[in-house]
Amino acid sequence: MPDPARDSDSTSETGLSRRISLLLVDDHPVVRKGTRELLEGEPDLHVIGEAASGEEAIAQARALRPDVILMDVSMPGMNGIEATRAIKAEQPRVGVLVLTSYDDDAYVFALLEAGAAGYLLKNTSEDDLLGAVRAVAAGESALHPSVARKVLERFSAAAQPTPPEDDLSPRELEVLRVAATGRTNKEIARDLDISPRTVQVHLANIFSKLGVGSRTEAVLHGIKRGWIDPKML
Repeated sequence: MPDPARDSDSTSETGLSRRISLLLVDDHPVVRKGTRELLEGEPDLHVIGEAASGEEAIAQARALRPDVILMDVSMPGMNGIEATRAIKAEQPRVGVLVLTSYDDDAYVFALLEAGAAGYLLKNTSEDDLLGAVRAVAAGESALHPSVARKVLERFSAAAQPTPPEDDLSPRELEVLRVAATGRTNKEIARDLDISPRTVQVHLANIFSKLGVGSRTEAVLHGIKRGWIDPKML
């Protein structure tokens, strides 16, 4: 299971990056094959399983415990929304990255509310997909630009200001606000003049206090509570 505060640039004591394990979920074999070939062409990525339905995704996630799940939306039987919700209930720290051709508001918000850390459209470039996988594995957000706009408009309108001290310490709130801008752990550390390890600890505490498993979920929580001004993102 991935460390929720792991920096995407982090390395092991041997100096080698930890390989990111992936589960591919899509009902189209050709799509899975193409995605697998792309991902396994990268030395730090390793596809450990595939699923063609929501039910299979839950079973495979339970058995394999991947770092990141690439999840389709529309599938026979249980869809990606229900599967994401069920998987996140069992494994809150797993990163779910939605890869779909649908950008309908209902799908976007249902999946993000279910716990998806990222949402990409299938016309995303290969480089952007690879970057998103690594970002989600590091506990960061990965949203297609059109999806990001929808999210900011939706959640900023519903924001309800509440005292930040109810849940987070002042430093944790500061870290969350900087993380919301898309900065990596190293960049947050530089901006706040603290160590990357301290950033990891703060993020882990934030995720634990808010009951979330990714920066996307934490940021959405912060916007809803009025802790984060969407205009600064």
